[in-house]
This record gives sequence, structure tokens and C-alpha cells, in this order.
Amino acid sequence: MSNYHVTQKKGQNGWNVQKENGQKASAIVPTQKEAEKLAKQYSANSGGGEVRIHRPNAGPIRDSDTVKPGNDPRSSKDSKN
Repeated sequence: MSNYHVTQKKGQNGWNVQKENGQKASAIVPTQKEAEKLAKQYSANSGGGEVRIHRPNAGPIRDSDTVKPGNDPRSSKDSKN
């Protein structure tokens, strides 16, 4: 499971999608809505987790969403049944 944060640093135009405890952003996009959508995709693809959306300019968390695991195309299916 992976948690992601959606943040905007002071003076920055775009929004960061960053894995919790990550060193740098996984993506930088123009809007908070786009960043939230990407963070949810990343979290789902890595087994689910929490997406925490921060207020602009390095503000506190304003919302948090739990993301369920996504469909992993690599997962095996029982072909016998």
C-alpha cells in the first residue's frame, strides 16, 4: 500500500503528486484536480492507500481519501475453475 500527498509549494504554479516519504514529486501538473486524480491512480496501482490533499502554498491537509487496490493486469487467474 502506498500513500500519496497532493501539495503545492509556496510560489509554485503547479501541483505535486508525491509518494509519502518520497524525495521528489512523482508528477507536477497544472491543477489540484489533475494531481488528485493522478495520486489516486498511483495509489490504486500500488495496492491502495491514502491520498491526502493539502491546501495551497504548503498548507495543512484539507481532505483525505482511502483508495482501494486497482486491477493489476499482472495478477494471475485460476484457469482451472
